[in-house]
Amino acid sequence: MPRWRHRDGVVDGDYSAVRDLVWHRADTVVWLDLPRRLVMRRVILRTLRRAVTREALWYGNREPLTNFYRLDPQENIIRWTWVKYASYVERYDAAMADPAYERLRFVRLRTPHEIDGFLAASSR
Repeated sequence: MPRWRHRDGVVDGDYSAVRDLVWHRADTVVWLDLPRRLVMRRVILRTLRRAVTREALWYGNREPLTNFYRLDPQENIIRWTWVKYASYVERYDAAMADPAYERLRFVRLRTPHEIDGFLAASSR
């Protein structure tokens, strides 16, 4: 998931409804482009942990057990992640090549090691 940094701070997430507004003010887009197998492993383990422990999420919501058997991606975060993965890669590949965004610096991080290195360099 990308993080957008601008002169006033950092925006985290992929909110397509406001992307143009955010990117207009941004100077850098950091894209965490991790391999699908790693993303899926993390989503499954996180979802399982949250469901088993009944961890409270935002506004008191809890991870539903339906995330493990519903086929509709709108009803299953694990399936949604699998289905949407390729479209996010295509979307950000296209954005990086789009002349409309040529003023932005894109940082594409593909491994946890690259992320750690970027964070370490950014904190200096």
